[in-house]
Amino acid sequence: MLIVNNDDFGMYHAINAAVIHSIEEGIASSCSLMVLSPWARHAMHLLRERPEVPFGIHLTLVCDTTHFRWEPLSEKAAVPSLLDDETGTLFAPAGIPQLLAGARLNEIELEFRAQIDAVVAAGLAPSHLDWHCLADGGRDDILDLTVALAGEYGFAVRAWGEAGRHKLRQRGLPVIDNDVLDSFNLDIEGKPARYAQLLRDLPAGLSEWAIHPGLGNEESQAIDPEGWLVRRTDYEFLTSPTARELLQQEGIVVTDYRAAQRAWVTQGR
Repeated sequence: MLIVNNDDFGMYHAINAAVIHSIEEGIASSCSLMVLSPWARHAMHLLRERPEVPFGIHLTLVCDTTHFRWEPLSEKAAVPSLLDDETGTLFAPAGIPQLLAGARLNEIELEFRAQIDAVVAAGLAPSHLDWHCLADGGRDDILDLTVALAGEYGFAVRAWGEAGRHKLRQRGLPVIDNDVLDSFNLDIEGKPARYAQLLRDLPAGLSEWAIHPGLGNEESQAIDPEGWLVRRTDYEFLTSPTARELLQQEGIVVTDYRAAQRAWVTQGR
C-alpha cells in the first residue's frame, strides 16, 4: 500500500494546479495545505469545490521562497521566537537550527492553532497534520504538541522518522511501516526511471511518498528558481500513463490518511 501525498499546496498557483490535476488525473492520493502561504486561499477554494479530495494541514514555521517572505497567522508580537530578527518574517531553511533552538513551545502552539483554526473556519475537514521543512516537527516537544492537537481536533499525524513512528506505535497509533520518500532527495536526471523502479521494489506494508508537483511554467521559475524543476518532473511522472500502469502491474493500492484518521480518533477516545 502506498500514500502519495502532494506537499506545499497553496505555495503558488502553478503548484495548486499541478496538485489538483495529479490527484484527479494522476496517481497522487492526497495533499497537504500550507495555510499561511500566498495562494492558500485559492487552494482552500479548490478544496471546497472538491470535498472528495483528502488533505492535511502542512503546519508551517519555515519559508523556503526567497522572493516572497511569509509571515505567521498569529500577531507577530505574540510569537517573536518564531521570527527571524533580520527580516521580521519566518525563518528560511538555513535558519532552521536557530528556529529550533529558540522557538518557545507556547508560541508554536499559538501559531499551529491559528493555522488549524483557519482551515476549520473555512468549512474544510482535514485528515491529518504534518510539518513543512521540519521532519516530525524538528523537536520531540513539537511532535508531542502536534499529537495533542491532532487528538483535540480529531486528526491523524503524518510521522516520517523512525523515532517518531516508534513513539506513536508505542501509543497504539497507526503510522506508516517504511521510510518516507521525499522527492527533493531524488536526482532530476533519470527521475522517471527511478520512480518506476521504486514502484517495482515497493516493500510490503504501508509506504509513503512526499511528492512536490508543479507545472514548471514561467511563474514557477520566477518564484521558485531552486525547486521548480523538481516539481515539474514530479508532476510529469505522477500524471504519466507509466505510473498508473505500474500500480496495476505491481498490485499497489494507493490510499490516504482518512483510514488512519479514523483509527487515531478511536484510539483517542
